[in-house]
Amino acid sequence: MKHRNGFLTTLAAVLLASAPAEALAAEPGVPVVPTNRIDLFNGKDFSGWTFCMASNSEPSKTWSVANGVIHCSGRPYGYARTAQSYRDYQLTVEWRFVKVAPRADNSGIFVHVQPPDKVFPKCIECQGLNQHQGDLILVGGTAFKGYEPTATYRIVPMQEPPNEKPVGEWNTYKIVAAKDTLKVYVNGKLMNQAAGCNVSSGPIAIQSEGGDIEVRKIYLEPVQEP
Repeated sequence: MKHRNGFLTTLAAVLLASAPAEALAAEPGVPVVPTNRIDLFNGKDFSGWTFCMASNSEPSKTWSVANGVIHCSGRPYGYARTAQSYRDYQLTVEWRFVKVAPRADNSGIFVHVQPPDKVFPKCIECQGLNQHQGDLILVGGTAFKGYEPTATYRIVPMQEPPNEKPVGEWNTYKIVAAKDTLKVYVNGKLMNQAAGCNVSSGPIAIQSEGGDIEVRKIYLEPVQEP
């Protein structure tokens, strides 16, 4: 989600004008705690994933898989999420921007997604905006210690300069979710952390929000740090 001068551009008018699609799967069950590596993407198709897209758009118009890579066109807005819920994990996502153009440089990784599915759900967004990887966005009532819940969005800005690679090169996003804490690393550098999260489990999602992106790996491992 984009922000300028420390405030978010929520695009509320756009979202209100487009009714969200219904989820294509039942609500997730009991959260799974990884005891070994879990590959969320099998390199072939979207087995284990479901979609929620604005305007009831057909997901295949936005999401595709080719040559072992997920491609998201960024339009319309929405997300692909795991059908399963998870907690207490280390999540690794290898992704890249295909290109960056005006109004086409945004995405994100959602963790602890809460029902119901809608554009956009209650969750914590690990920011996908170009040169803002490491910001955290509190969506729909999520909160951290020192960041109380609101009806819209709040941003927890990263504490370091951006650590992203040039457009077209692969980045590694690592998110450590342990109990009520969250740590975010970009290409091996700790960029942000928070405690006292009021959500601590849920599906994991890739956001469609304007950016033409690719994801080649997305997997979970047991937490290796507190």
